[in-house]
Amino acid sequence: MTNIVPRFAPLVLAICALPLGACQGESGAPALPATEHIEKTTDGAAATRNAYFGDLHIHTGFSYDAFLFGARANPDDAYRYAKGEPLTHPGGYPMRLRGAPLDFLSVTDHAFYMGVLDAMNNPDHELSSSPVASQFIGGDAGDIAAARAELTGGLMRGERDDRVYDPDVMRDTWQEEIAAAQRHYEPGQFTTFIGYEYTSHPGYNLHRNVIFRGTNVPDVPFGVLESQNPEDLWRWLDEQREQGNEALAIPHNSNWSAGHMFERSWTNGDALNAEYAALRMRNEPLVEMTQVKGTSETHPMLSPNDEWADFEVWNEVTLDDAEGVPRRVEATDREHISGGYVRDAYLAGLEYEEREGFNPYKFGMIGSSDGHNGGAGYEESNYYGKVGLTDATPVLRGSVPPEGTTTWPATGANVNEGGAALSAWGASGLAAVWAESNTREDIYDAFRRKETFATSGPRLRVRFFAGFEYPDDLLDDRDAIATAYAGGVPMGGDLAATDNKAPKFFTWALRDPRSTWLDRLQIIKGWVQDGEAQEQVFDVACSDGRRPDPDSNRCRASGATVNTSDCSSSFDEGAAELRALWSDPTFDAGQRAFYYVRVLENPTCRWSTWDANRAQTPPNPQLKTTVQDRAWSSPIWYIPHPASAPR
Repeated sequence: MTNIVPRFAPLVLAICALPLGACQGESGAPALPATEHIEKTTDGAAATRNAYFGDLHIHTGFSYDAFLFGARANPDDAYRYAKGEPLTHPGGYPMRLRGAPLDFLSVTDHAFYMGVLDAMNNPDHELSSSPVASQFIGGDAGDIAAARAELTGGLMRGERDDRVYDPDVMRDTWQEEIAAAQRHYEPGQFTTFIGYEYTSHPGYNLHRNVIFRGTNVPDVPFGVLESQNPEDLWRWLDEQREQGNEALAIPHNSNWSAGHMFERSWTNGDALNAEYAALRMRNEPLVEMTQVKGTSETHPMLSPNDEWADFEVWNEVTLDDAEGVPRRVEATDREHISGGYVRDAYLAGLEYEEREGFNPYKFGMIGSSDGHNGGAGYEESNYYGKVGLTDATPVLRGSVPPEGTTTWPATGANVNEGGAALSAWGASGLAAVWAESNTREDIYDAFRRKETFATSGPRLRVRFFAGFEYPDDLLDDRDAIATAYAGGVPMGGDLAATDNKAPKFFTWALRDPRSTWLDRLQIIKGWVQDGEAQEQVFDVACSDGRRPDPDSNRCRASGATVNTSDCSSSFDEGAAELRALWSDPTFDAGQRAFYYVRVLENPTCRWSTWDANRAQTPPNPQLKTTVQDRAWSSPIWYIPHPASAPR
């Protein structure tokens, strides 16, 4: 059963016109299973929760690679940019957010060699006279690229390069990172998180960002020079927690992991067990599912029946040869894909839970950017590239023909000075939470309870709840959000069955007023049947009176169009808001399942098409000219009653 609200129905879900999602009226005492923790006010009512948007993955010139890409911004610059101030791109032109300031940010410079190259560039620092300083400072592009490859290759082999290893500088730089986060923290207005990147790459990407809740942080971060094994990072985080230093790790770019991010074994090859699941989930409750280097929700090879699976997908994996030199391999087999995408991991987690009673992949979703310029462009029309001088211009990004030409050659249209990879990257993404206030404590607690969602850039607001007793007229209830909290669980929670009753799912999405209109609201379901994981996509609300076909569970295609010559799009198609109260027509009380929401915008020009239009050249024929930006909620997991579960 699906109840769908018409496109221009009144906004009755406590939506208001205050900035940054600050809506009021969300109260009511939630009756939740023990696995879901919701903070309450002193009178027992669920605290008001607002949508806050931020980025938990930004690099400055304190990161060795960002510095070698030409970045000279420091953490203060990054925080000022996130608050709406201009920032000079390494290419020499100004960057600035076109929309509202971000609500929160963490600068996550690499732990290894942190600040060393920046110190070499400072004539007042003793490292400026180092014999190797000239190898990294002021050389030509080829020399700098070679230096970067040499440092990166050594780290992939687990080798420390003593030319750039200076523990005193690294410790001092870490203290500068902490101090900058403290200077820019404005509780209630702008939140900063102390953080860094743990950059394990033992032949494939196993990178994580580490985010601290408050100011209790270690003297030095645990980085890849301490261990390439993420399990050691998790154990270190356990130790930090015992010392009062609360933090979590967020894996990113699982799509680049060649299937290793969500392994089906311990690093030493032992089978996964409950100890592994507890260790991982205690320390990694979230995953960064979308960013510039691609979206890791799913892949067409893993989800052939999902028409929207091919969204900013990276179709290569990066492996290393015996010498530690990275090479790109076409991802044409499940070996290099399975284990590298989030939906696949969710399904694997259900299978483990069904067979063995534990789930190592029960994480919430966020997005972030991985910008290496001190800031990022989150909008298709405002994209600055990712890696400094390497993709500072449309020509380098492969979106505009080589200098002096206005047409694309018949062959090699995707070949450019920066390589084909730069053309495939996307203008993404943002982390979003539902939290009581814009403070470290409240936003971090939302991370922990996984009341989070990811967007590919637009600031879409997405709600998702499930409960057994929701009234049929919930969509008409002015206190619908309070009712939803009181009678069920929000995104990120467990819905534990008490009998064989089917749950109802309440979901709502509101467009970003600076972006385009909404196309459709979907629920993605995963479940286990006869020991095998299954998945299905359901359209539950669509714009312009379109309704899902009961056989296909799809709405017909939208009539929305894009004029790629000037990037104008349909004004009379699409919705400002989509809502639904949905019951799963395939529900089986004995089947373990997860559900999450995906909301799609109407098509708009891709960033590469915007570049081409500004240059008055045709778009690169090997690139998609449009995208459908979107948002994804964290899942809700349905837990069957033991009496009804299959044996």
